Amino acid sequence: MTAAAVTAAQGEELQRAATALTVAAERVEEQLVSLPPPGSRSARQRAAAEAAHDGARALRVRFMEAHAAQVYDRLTDGRARPLRIAELVEAAAAAFPGLVPTAGQLAAERNRAQADKEGLEIDQGIFLRAVLRSPVAGPHLLDAMLRPTPRALRLLPEFTRTGLVEMESVRLERLDGVARLTMCRDDCLNAEDERQVDDMETAVDLALLDPGVRAGLLRGGEMSHPRYRGRRVFSAGINLKSLHAGDISLVGFLLRRELGYIGKLVRGVLVDDDGQPSRQGSPQRSPRWHSPAIEKPWTAAVDTFAIGGGAQLLLVFDQVLAASDSYFSLPAAREGIVPGAGNFRLGRAVGPRLARQIILRGRRIWATEPEARLLVDEVVEPERLDEAIEAAVRRLDGDAVAANRRMLNLAEEPPEEFRRYMAEFALQQSLRLYGEDVLEKVGRFGRRPA
Repeated sequence: MTAAAVTAAQGEELQRAATALTVAAERVEEQLVSLPPPGSRSARQRAAAEAAHDGARALRVRFMEAHAAQVYDRLTDGRARPLRIAELVEAAAAAFPGLVPTAGQLAAERNRAQADKEGLEIDQGIFLRAVLRSPVAGPHLLDAMLRPTPRALRLLPEFTRTGLVEMESVRLERLDGVARLTMCRDDCLNAEDERQVDDMETAVDLALLDPGVRAGLLRGGEMSHPRYRGRRVFSAGINLKSLHAGDISLVGFLLRRELGYIGKLVRGVLVDDDGQPSRQGSPQRSPRWHSPAIEKPWTAAVDTFAIGGGAQLLLVFDQVLAASDSYFSLPAAREGIVPGAGNFRLGRAVGPRLARQIILRGRRIWATEPEARLLVDEVVEPERLDEAIEAAVRRLDGDAVAANRRMLNLAEEPPEEFRRYMAEFALQQSLRLYGEDVLEKVGRFGRRPA
């Protein structure tokens, strides 16, 4: 059989499997239409819905296990188009009906509280696990997520000219060659939601793309929250009120956060080979033959606490400073979710026993404890933190720093291992979002007075 004949046969097989998947998904939809909304179902109705979903999901798993690379190539024109995750799942919904939820289905879900959703994001988790597992598709998708966002490209001329961009949740200022990112969600202790993830990725892109920036610094701003009014706070982690309200999505928050701005803190931002973020309208420059990514060293400074996602962030910085009255915790297991790539990185930093204590038991680490030195480089009194930050940033201002941090990150976090972790994370986190324990816990936030 010729290569062309093999390709044609594979295409026919893919089409048959895709048609069967569409039919199965339509049957599930017919069954669900006859049931009340998820939050109002009886135990018997919940079991019937679960059985219907399970049958279709088993078929989706088999379909993607057999055809992940083919599906991805069709969606990206043979990997000629770098699609971000949100663009990829949207394209998959159009090209393969029933594989992942449509934009209309997701919009309807978005208007519901988390407990009232059907859990359609689990189908996205199935799809993305298979894509990320693929040695062909997975690396291409990770690279696509490292490209600068359109929003950052729009703001780049202004930032390079003025050295200042103020967004809703992040303030970015360039001073003395340092891009100073200040998280400023003062009303909610820098608890992250999709708005903040978008602002953070924009800020990281700008810091990496601006040739006037040599290093980056991340710190929390002063709070207006009654309990911490006037104090700086690093981060309270995921915004559980937003999760209860159904405003924390698998693609737009949980995966974009890890593969977007956090990935760029580690691996840099990918640019074209002429050193420009976009070829269109760019002046001619020397080729970046030595590396397609722009990387810079990063420092984090912790005031008051770094909880959940805040503590996860510290694991990717080149150096971390902390006020002596601050603490760190990763309570995701108690909340019922997976703490991002924290499980992947924390054991490397603190060892397996302490990692299990922090993640599985919710142990809190105070900056003054000996174990804290596994998470931070320097602990100083709060009134001396500003001075210590400036000295620390200067320590990373060297010509050889970028090359050495690249080699350290390659040794400590090989891209292939990270890809395999994120593949399983995509599915496990989508399942956790709809676990009964999670829905009960985040439901408490909906019952609290404003």
